[in-house]
Amino acid sequence: MAALDLVTAELTLTGRITTASNATFLGSIGDVVVIYKPIAGERPLWDFPHETLAHREVAAYLVSRAFGWDVVPHTWLRDGPLGEGMVQLWQEQDPAQSAVNLVAPDQVPETGWKHVLEGRDENGQMVALVHEDSPALRRMAVFDIIVNNADRKGDHILAMTDGHRHGVDHGLTFHRDHKLRTVLWGWLGDALTAEERDGIDRVSEGLQGGLGRNLADLLSAEEIASLAARCARLRVAGRFPAPSGEMSAVPWPLF
Repeated sequence: MAALDLVTAELTLTGRITTASNATFLGSIGDVVVIYKPIAGERPLWDFPHETLAHREVAAYLVSRAFGWDVVPHTWLRDGPLGEGMVQLWQEQDPAQSAVNLVAPDQVPETGWKHVLEGRDENGQMVALVHEDSPALRRMAVFDIIVNNADRKGDHILAMTDGHRHGVDHGLTFHRDHKLRTVLWGWLGDALTAEERDGIDRVSEGLQGGLGRNLADLLSAEEIASLAARCARLRVAGRFPAPSGEMSAVPWPLF
Protein backbone atom coordinates (compact mmCIF):
# COMPACT_ATOMS: atom_id res chain seq x y z
CA MET A 1 0.00 0.00 0.00
CA ALA A 2 1.33 3.42 -0.96
CA ALA A 3 2.30 5.84 1.79
CA LEU A 4 -0.37 8.32 0.66
CA ASP A 5 -3.04 5.64 1.16
CA LEU A 6 -1.94 5.17 4.77
CA VAL A 7 -2.99 8.79 5.35
CA THR A 8 -6.21 8.89 3.34
CA ALA A 9 -7.58 5.33 3.16
CA GLU A 10 -10.17 4.20 5.70
CA LEU A 11 -8.85 3.29 9.13
CA THR A 12 -10.93 0.50 10.67
CA LEU A 13 -10.74 -0.32 14.38
CA THR A 14 -10.38 -4.02 15.18
CA GLY A 15 -9.76 -3.98 18.94
CA ARG A 16 -8.71 -1.97 21.97
CA ILE A 17 -5.50 -2.39 23.97
CA THR A 18 -6.87 -2.08 27.49
CA THR A 19 -3.50 -2.16 29.27
CA ALA A 20 -2.50 1.23 27.82
CA SER A 21 -2.88 4.33 30.01
CA ASN A 22 -4.33 6.32 27.10
CA ALA A 23 -6.91 5.25 24.53
CA THR A 24 -5.08 2.85 22.23
CA PHE A 25 -6.63 0.79 19.45
CA LEU A 26 -5.58 -1.93 17.08
CA GLY A 27 -6.72 -1.18 13.57
CA SER A 28 -6.17 -1.79 9.90
CA ILE A 29 -5.76 0.30 6.79
CA GLY A 30 -6.53 -2.15 4.03
CA ASP A 31 -4.37 -5.15 4.92
CA VAL A 32 -1.88 -3.08 6.95
CA VAL A 33 -2.15 -3.58 10.73
CA VAL A 34 -1.66 -0.41 12.78
CA ILE A 35 -1.86 1.08 16.25
CA TYR A 36 -4.11 4.15 16.57
CA LYS A 37 -4.00 6.57 19.51
CA PRO A 38 -6.55 9.38 19.13
CA ILE A 39 -5.64 12.73 20.64
CA ALA A 40 -9.11 12.86 22.20
CA GLY A 41 -8.20 9.81 24.28
CA GLU A 42 -5.11 11.32 25.93
CA ARG A 43 -5.36 11.73 29.68
CA PRO A 44 -4.17 15.09 31.07
CA LEU A 45 -0.75 15.03 32.74
CA TRP A 46 0.64 17.50 35.26
CA ASP A 47 4.03 17.85 33.58
CA PHE A 48 3.28 17.60 29.85
CA PRO A 49 1.01 19.95 27.86
CA HIS A 50 -2.41 18.42 27.20
CA GLU A 51 -3.16 16.86 23.82
CA THR A 52 0.46 16.75 22.67
CA LEU A 53 1.36 13.08 23.15
CA ALA A 54 0.48 12.00 19.61
CA HIS A 55 2.63 14.81 18.24
CA ARG A 56 5.54 13.67 20.43
CA GLU A 57 5.18 10.12 19.13
CA VAL A 58 5.50 11.38 15.56
CA ALA A 59 8.42 13.62 16.54
CA ALA A 60 10.17 10.59 18.04
CA TYR A 61 9.78 8.74 14.75
CA LEU A 62 11.27 11.68 12.82
CA VAL A 63 14.29 11.79 15.14
CA SER A 64 14.64 8.01 14.87
CA ARG A 65 14.67 8.36 11.09
CA ALA A 66 17.38 11.03 11.34
CA PHE A 67 19.48 8.67 13.48
CA GLY A 68 19.12 6.06 10.74
CA TRP A 69 18.69 3.16 13.18
CA ASP A 70 15.00 2.26 12.71
CA VAL A 71 14.33 2.44 16.45
CA VAL A 72 10.75 3.72 16.09
CA PRO A 73 8.36 2.05 13.62
CA HIS A 74 6.82 4.28 10.94
CA THR A 75 4.52 6.72 12.75
CA TRP A 76 2.34 9.51 11.42
CA LEU A 77 -0.63 11.76 12.19
CA ARG A 78 -3.96 11.25 10.48
CA ASP A 79 -7.69 11.38 11.00
CA GLY A 80 -9.44 8.29 12.33
CA PRO A 81 -12.77 7.07 13.72
CA LEU A 82 -12.17 9.05 16.94
CA GLY A 83 -10.55 12.08 15.37
CA GLU A 84 -6.94 12.97 14.63
CA GLY A 85 -4.37 10.79 16.26
CA MET A 86 -1.08 8.96 16.05
CA VAL A 87 -0.92 5.90 13.80
CA GLN A 88 1.99 3.46 13.86
CA LEU A 89 2.77 0.30 11.92
CA TRP A 90 2.16 -2.76 14.08
CA GLN A 91 5.26 -4.85 14.86
CA GLU A 92 4.96 -8.57 15.59
CA GLN A 93 7.60 -9.23 18.23
CA ASP A 94 9.20 -12.60 18.91
CA PRO A 95 7.53 -14.10 22.01
CA ALA A 96 10.59 -16.28 22.61
CA GLN A 97 12.87 -13.27 23.09
CA SER A 98 13.08 -10.59 25.78
CA ALA A 99 15.56 -7.73 25.79
CA VAL A 100 14.81 -6.81 29.45
CA ASN A 101 14.12 -9.21 32.29
CA LEU A 102 13.87 -9.72 36.04
CA VAL A 103 15.98 -12.57 37.45
CA ALA A 104 17.16 -13.77 40.83
CA PRO A 105 20.27 -11.81 41.87
CA ASP A 106 22.39 -14.97 41.77
CA GLN A 107 21.13 -15.76 38.26
CA VAL A 108 22.43 -12.64 36.48
CA PRO A 109 24.23 -13.88 33.33
CA GLU A 110 27.97 -13.26 33.34
CA THR A 111 28.10 -12.29 29.68
CA GLY A 112 25.74 -10.75 27.17
CA TRP A 113 23.65 -8.91 29.77
CA LYS A 114 23.89 -5.75 31.87
CA HIS A 115 22.86 -5.56 35.53
CA VAL A 116 20.86 -2.40 36.27
CA LEU A 117 19.52 -2.62 39.82
CA GLU A 118 18.12 -4.90 42.51
CA GLY A 119 14.97 -4.68 44.60
CA ARG A 120 12.04 -6.68 45.90
CA ASP A 121 9.11 -7.87 43.83
CA GLU A 122 5.45 -7.88 44.89
CA ASN A 123 6.08 -11.06 46.87
CA GLY A 124 9.00 -9.60 48.77
CA GLN A 125 11.58 -11.64 46.85
CA MET A 126 14.85 -10.05 45.75
CA VAL A 127 15.13 -9.64 41.98
CA ALA A 128 17.63 -8.04 39.63
CA LEU A 129 16.70 -5.92 36.61
CA VAL A 130 18.86 -6.87 33.62
CA HIS A 131 18.92 -6.03 29.93
CA GLU A 132 20.80 -7.48 27.03
CA ASP A 133 24.14 -6.00 25.99
CA SER A 134 23.61 -5.54 22.27
CA PRO A 135 24.35 -2.83 19.70
CA ALA A 136 20.63 -2.56 18.88
CA LEU A 137 19.69 -1.85 22.49
CA ARG A 138 22.62 0.54 22.94
CA ARG A 139 21.32 2.56 20.01
CA MET A 140 17.91 2.70 21.66
CA ALA A 141 19.50 3.96 24.87
CA VAL A 142 21.27 6.74 22.95
CA PHE A 143 18.00 7.61 21.22
CA ASP A 144 16.23 7.81 24.61
CA ILE A 145 18.83 10.22 25.99
CA ILE A 146 18.42 12.52 22.99
CA VAL A 147 14.59 12.52 22.97
CA ASN A 148 14.53 12.73 26.80
CA ASN A 149 12.32 9.66 27.13
CA ALA A 150 10.50 9.72 30.48
CA ASP A 151 8.97 6.26 30.11
CA ARG A 152 11.25 3.56 28.67
CA LYS A 153 9.66 0.51 30.25
CA GLY A 154 10.74 -3.03 29.48
CA ASP A 155 7.48 -3.67 27.63
CA HIS A 156 8.16 -0.67 25.41
CA ILE A 157 11.01 -2.62 23.80
CA LEU A 158 9.95 -5.04 21.09
CA ALA A 159 12.39 -7.91 20.47
CA MET A 160 12.13 -8.87 16.81
CA THR A 161 12.95 -12.30 15.42
CA ASP A 162 15.94 -11.03 13.41
CA GLY A 163 17.59 -9.46 16.46
CA HIS A 164 16.38 -5.94 15.77
CA ARG A 165 14.85 -3.99 18.66
CA HIS A 166 11.99 -1.53 18.16
CA GLY A 167 10.99 1.09 20.72
CA VAL A 168 7.34 2.11 21.08
CA ASP A 169 5.18 4.38 23.27
CA HIS A 170 7.02 7.69 22.96
CA GLY A 171 4.35 10.11 24.14
CA LEU A 172 6.42 11.19 27.15
CA THR A 173 9.36 12.64 25.27
CA PHE A 174 10.97 15.97 24.37
CA HIS A 175 10.21 17.77 27.62
CA ARG A 176 12.42 20.83 27.94
CA ASP A 177 13.40 19.75 31.49
CA HIS A 178 15.41 16.62 32.27
CA LYS A 179 12.95 13.70 32.44
CA LEU A 180 14.98 10.64 31.46
CA ARG A 181 13.47 7.53 33.06
CA THR A 182 14.56 4.24 31.56
CA VAL A 183 15.39 0.62 32.31
CA LEU A 184 18.43 0.91 30.02
CA TRP A 185 21.09 2.11 32.46
CA GLY A 186 23.53 -0.74 31.90
CA TRP A 187 26.11 1.25 29.94
CA LEU A 188 26.46 4.07 32.48
CA GLY A 189 29.82 5.76 31.94
CA ASP A 190 30.72 3.74 28.83
CA ALA A 191 32.20 5.65 25.88
CA LEU A 192 29.99 6.13 22.85
CA THR A 193 31.00 4.24 19.73
CA ALA A 194 31.85 5.97 16.47
CA GLU A 195 28.50 4.79 15.06
CA GLU A 196 26.63 6.30 18.01
CA ARG A 197 28.49 9.59 17.72
CA ASP A 198 27.76 9.72 14.01
CA GLY A 199 24.07 9.17 14.72
CA ILE A 200 23.98 12.11 17.11
CA ASP A 201 25.71 14.25 14.50
CA ARG A 202 23.06 13.34 11.92
CA VAL A 203 20.32 14.51 14.28
CA SER A 204 22.18 17.74 15.08
CA GLU A 205 22.67 18.47 11.40
CA GLY A 206 19.04 17.61 10.65
CA LEU A 207 17.84 20.12 13.23
CA GLN A 208 19.41 22.82 11.07
CA GLY A 209 17.39 21.68 8.07
CA GLY A 210 14.46 19.45 7.22
CA LEU A 211 14.21 17.70 10.57
CA GLY A 212 14.02 21.02 12.38
CA ARG A 213 11.33 22.31 10.04
CA ASN A 214 9.23 19.17 10.44
CA LEU A 215 9.57 19.17 14.23
CA ALA A 216 8.38 22.78 14.36
CA ASP A 217 4.88 21.50 13.54
CA LEU A 218 5.00 19.03 16.45
CA LEU A 219 7.02 20.54 19.29
CA SER A 220 7.53 23.98 20.83
CA ALA A 221 10.56 26.10 19.99
CA GLU A 222 11.84 25.58 23.55
CA GLU A 223 11.55 21.82 23.22
CA ILE A 224 13.45 21.82 19.94
CA ALA A 225 16.16 24.01 21.48
CA SER A 226 16.44 21.58 24.40
CA LEU A 227 16.72 18.70 21.94
CA ALA A 228 19.61 20.43 20.20
CA ALA A 229 21.28 21.10 23.55
CA ARG A 230 21.02 17.43 24.56
CA CYS A 231 22.69 16.43 21.29
CA ALA A 232 25.53 18.88 21.95
CA ARG A 233 26.01 17.80 25.58
CA LEU A 234 26.07 14.10 24.82
CA ARG A 235 28.41 14.61 21.88
CA VAL A 236 30.86 16.58 24.00
CA ALA A 237 30.65 14.17 26.95
CA GLY A 238 31.12 11.20 24.67
CA ARG A 239 29.76 8.80 27.31
CA PHE A 240 26.48 7.41 28.56
CA PRO A 241 25.35 9.72 31.38
CA ALA A 242 24.52 8.83 34.96
CA PRO A 243 21.06 9.51 36.44
CA SER A 244 20.66 13.07 37.70
CA GLY A 245 18.07 15.13 39.52
CA GLU A 246 15.71 14.16 42.32
CA MET A 247 13.18 12.14 40.33
CA SER A 248 13.34 8.38 39.91
CA ALA A 249 15.77 7.24 37.22
CA VAL A 250 13.54 4.31 36.23
CA PRO A 251 9.86 4.26 35.24
CA TRP A 252 7.24 2.57 37.38
CA PRO A 253 6.13 -0.03 36.79
CA LEU A 254 9.29 -1.33 35.15
CA PHE A 255 7.28 -3.25 32.54
